[in-house]
Amino acid sequence: MQQYVSLTIDGAALRVPKGISVLDAAVELGICIPHLCHMPLIKDIGVCRLCIVELVSNGKSKITTSCTLGVEEGMVIRAHSEKVMKLRRNVAELLVAQAPNSRAIQDIAVRCGVKEVRYPFRNDDCVLCGRCVRYCSQMANANSLGFVGRGRDRRVQHPLGIRDLCRNCGFCTAHCPMAITPCNGIMKPGEERLCGNCEAQLAITAGIEDACVWCELGKGFQCSRHMR
Repeated sequence: MQQYVSLTIDGAALRVPKGISVLDAAVELGICIPHLCHMPLIKDIGVCRLCIVELVSNGKSKITTSCTLGVEEGMVIRAHSEKVMKLRRNVAELLVAQAPNSRAIQDIAVRCGVKEVRYPFRNDDCVLCGRCVRYCSQMANANSLGFVGRGRDRRVQHPLGIRDLCRNCGFCTAHCPMAITPCNGIMKPGEERLCGNCEAQLAITAGIEDACVWCELGKGFQCSRHMR
């Protein structure tokens, strides 16, 4: 028999199945917590840091990723506190500075309220979200992709650099946020910018910032609400 636990997210009392994550609980019940590296049915690693929340306990709180935080009885979560929103905006700003040629990341920046980019644009072709690596190993059972190196040298690569191990299923590309280019096309070096074309989507969330209203932001990179 399915067991349930009770918790609160942003003051809303929820009763959800035991064993799921706080992020899955929030998304399932229509509370919008932006995320990038999370994929349904795939083990989470909390690498993008966009889904951070405050876990409140004994009058104190700590910041943690909601995708890796399992629900517990009596848990109190703040998903849209001023502290969380400020940190989340900064994470989104760093991501769009790193990879402006991804509509997925541009959409996330808009959803997180980024109005300007204070960091130098780098125009990388990978943000190390690990979506391709985890899908390859956990769903395709191919294990033909993995992380190598540390720090600035960290990258996704075939084992021993041998591409022959790849099954060419194409799902790594299908799940990559970099595969979705901005609506106006690729930005050339030196022309990178915060797009903001989809900012009008936020008008439908006015006054209900923490609610998921099935906006188009995130649809292209398989936001969980659009995966159902």
